[in-house]
Amino acid sequence: MNYKLKKQIAIICCVLVGALYSNAQTITLKGSVKDSLQNPLSYANVIAKPADLTKNLQFSITDDAGLYKLELTKNEAYTISVSYMGFKTANFELVASENALKNIVLKDVPNQLQEVIIELPVTVKEDTITYNTSKFVTGEERKLKNVLKKLPGVEVDKNGGVTVQGKKVTKMLVEGKKFFNGGTKLAVENIPANAIDKVQVIDNYNEIAFLKNVSDSDEMAMNILLKKDKKQFAFGDIEVGKGNKDFYRTHSNLFYYSPKTNVNFIGNLNNTGEKTFTFKDYINFQGGVSAFLKGDGSIYNISASDFSQFLETQDLVNSTNKFGALNITKVVNSKLDISGYAIFSHSKNETFQESINQYTAFTEENTHNSATRNILGIGKLSIEYAPNKNEQWYFKSQYKQTDNYKNNTILSVIENEQNHISEKNDAVSKFLNQNIEWHKKINQKHSFSFAVDAVLDENNPTTLWETNQSILQGLIPVEESDQYSIKQLKETTTTTINAIFKHYWVLNNFNHIYTTIGNNYTKDSFLTEDSQLLENGTENSFTQAGFGNDLKSQLNDLFVGVHYKFKAGIFELKQGVFLHNYNWKLQQQENVTKQKVILLPDFSAKIEFSSSKKIQLKYQLKSGFSDASKLANRFYLRSYNSVFKGNENLENELFHTARVYYSRFSLYRGLMLFSAINYTKKVKGIQNAVQFEETNQFISPILINNPEERWNFNMDVSKKIKNIKYGINTKASTSSYLQNINAEFVTNKSTNVGYELSVKTLFDKFPTVEVGFKQDFGNYTSSNQTSKFVTNQPYLTIDYDFLKGFIFSFEYENYNYTNKTSNQKNKYQLANTTLSYKNDNSAWSFKIDAQNLLNVKYKSSNSFSSYIISDQKTYILPRIIMFTIGYNL
Repeated sequence: MNYKLKKQIAIICCVLVGALYSNAQTITLKGSVKDSLQNPLSYANVIAKPADLTKNLQFSITDDAGLYKLELTKNEAYTISVSYMGFKTANFELVASENALKNIVLKDVPNQLQEVIIELPVTVKEDTITYNTSKFVTGEERKLKNVLKKLPGVEVDKNGGVTVQGKKVTKMLVEGKKFFNGGTKLAVENIPANAIDKVQVIDNYNEIAFLKNVSDSDEMAMNILLKKDKKQFAFGDIEVGKGNKDFYRTHSNLFYYSPKTNVNFIGNLNNTGEKTFTFKDYINFQGGVSAFLKGDGSIYNISASDFSQFLETQDLVNSTNKFGALNITKVVNSKLDISGYAIFSHSKNETFQESINQYTAFTEENTHNSATRNILGIGKLSIEYAPNKNEQWYFKSQYKQTDNYKNNTILSVIENEQNHISEKNDAVSKFLNQNIEWHKKINQKHSFSFAVDAVLDENNPTTLWETNQSILQGLIPVEESDQYSIKQLKETTTTTINAIFKHYWVLNNFNHIYTTIGNNYTKDSFLTEDSQLLENGTENSFTQAGFGNDLKSQLNDLFVGVHYKFKAGIFELKQGVFLHNYNWKLQQQENVTKQKVILLPDFSAKIEFSSSKKIQLKYQLKSGFSDASKLANRFYLRSYNSVFKGNENLENELFHTARVYYSRFSLYRGLMLFSAINYTKKVKGIQNAVQFEETNQFISPILINNPEERWNFNMDVSKKIKNIKYGINTKASTSSYLQNINAEFVTNKSTNVGYELSVKTLFDKFPTVEVGFKQDFGNYTSSNQTSKFVTNQPYLTIDYDFLKGFIFSFEYENYNYTNKTSNQKNKYQLANTTLSYKNDNSAWSFKIDAQNLLNVKYKSSNSFSSYIISDQKTYILPRIIMFTIGYNL
């Protein structure tokens, strides 16, 4: 560890010493809450109200054993209140002079008023936890994410993901209606904090209420309840920012709510690299049938849109983004809801990367410039119709269109010989999805679900490569020229029609039988044309050299499934099997028709020791089919240095998947523990066979037995002691897979082990400081070559609410990478900071923030495989200092 790194860690430790000193000025009050029969009362509220009204109240929630713990300021006077639904509230006075034990017995009051219950900080009823946010917030919060971070058991990550007691929130609702498509990111980043009244967390969530107890939904929903004065008119905020040089940012969140009409609008313009809409968000908007109707064990890798490459870029040297989203929900009557959203995104980005690539016999220096222009539009209309409480209909229609352009400029230098390559890609794609669902509860024993989903996906990219030297020599038949221009036209069209019918048979409360019948149909069209554009205006077609694909493929999967689920005490078991009859046909130079019957068993078990401690086990045998591009049996260009040829003899992959998951959550002990082991074993799998000629690659997929095996383990433990939260995260993974390189099979093995240590302060009158250290070790072995690496990454974050209305935040990370085999070292430091101010009595807010505070020019990284070790520098945006003015409606 170098001197500078040691100095940084020493400074961080000094900050924590101050926090630990403050921590010593508290005492602990703990005990139990029980009823008159000595039964523990879980999720009872224990509140400590200080006699000094200027200080914040403290609270605790009892665990499964009825235990509670409060951290109180030493020598302060408090009134302790203990409340539980249906019981009389107990009160007593306490001066926090020393650690104390106090056991409390509550008396039963069956007619307790509901108004008293609502004022509790947290109430629990079956699968629903309700947080009364007024008991947790201080008034400085700006957005929903700031509120959620103060709720016990709730975590929000930097990407907008939300977890409650370690479980991921999969649906975000506002007043019981989906916020846009139900993803959490747009909600936590945009819903104003001052509009929130309560937060409900609904476990085992199902949109169809009468299927909740029979379906296998593992989803968790979060429902945001608004304050009464925010339900009848518009609210939101608008921000405008100007930075150094020509940097700018504008952002608006506008919301209108009434009992029957909800309207949400989000807009953003910036050139700071900020992405309101990412590729992960795009995937969340894909649509389709309800999740609990899926899971038959088949995976279809249909020809995917090339749009992913346009949204994945993270590190930029220039960026301009325009984003707008509108969501409208209309309650027509008690039986009919109509909702829809429209999303538009337009971005222009530039990237710059330098690489040194060490191949087996030579070294390549590579410079890569990229400029992209991406346009995306999404529209969706949903109709929900419930003629009665036991029947539900869904009609959904979604349309997406993208228009994208990408220009890559590459300079490749091998032994002082330069090769300039320009790659221009123009891609237009269209996506149409129609979906109908019907759900019906006949009686207490029998319920049915039926769904039909149809998709049309078209993608038509055109690529042009231009270079000063002949590329892919020996692989493509080019004519000699001073300037080479290679053109490729590609057209892919995919049509899928999926139908499923499911019967839920409730034998009794502890035994269920599920029967499923369905059919998945996929039709693919894959067309490629590769040619050289000559200086005289004609084209040199590569057709005679084996290029040019015209493939039409069809895959039909008819399946039936039977599953039996039963409960016995703390155990819940489900086992069953799907029988699939696959029929597929390929039409190209030679037609191929095949049929196969496969049995895919699955098993799951849940051992629920209590509501906060459980073990889950899952096993499933899965079958996967390739997309059409891997079945096309003629050549086509995949990049400026690779040619691909599919394999019409490919069949389905077959692999075992297994997972064991353990969770433990205790508010009393301040403990959260989550651990999982995942295992994947491919019985049959598709791997790419690669032939190399210097940097040129000829790739073709092959189907082989036992090609791959992977293990993955992770464990996340956090422990709160007084007002300090300690965390440790460990992970380990191993993989072993075969690869065919230059007609020889090699076994690649990879092992990665890492851990993260963190300490976070949670004081009311002290900055929230989190300091952490990540370390990763890696081993990669291919043939007789082994590469070893280690990464050290200390980090620091500070959030501080001070005076009245000021908020300061700071984040810093130091990245140190060492490849021990080649003795390569890379390191960089990143820091961002923000200072904002808002007076509670004013609608105006002011903010100054600095992005890339240390003005780092690039990030360094390394990668390696069986044939290349790459050392990369990815350049990023310079320091941006921006002043922003906001106005709250």
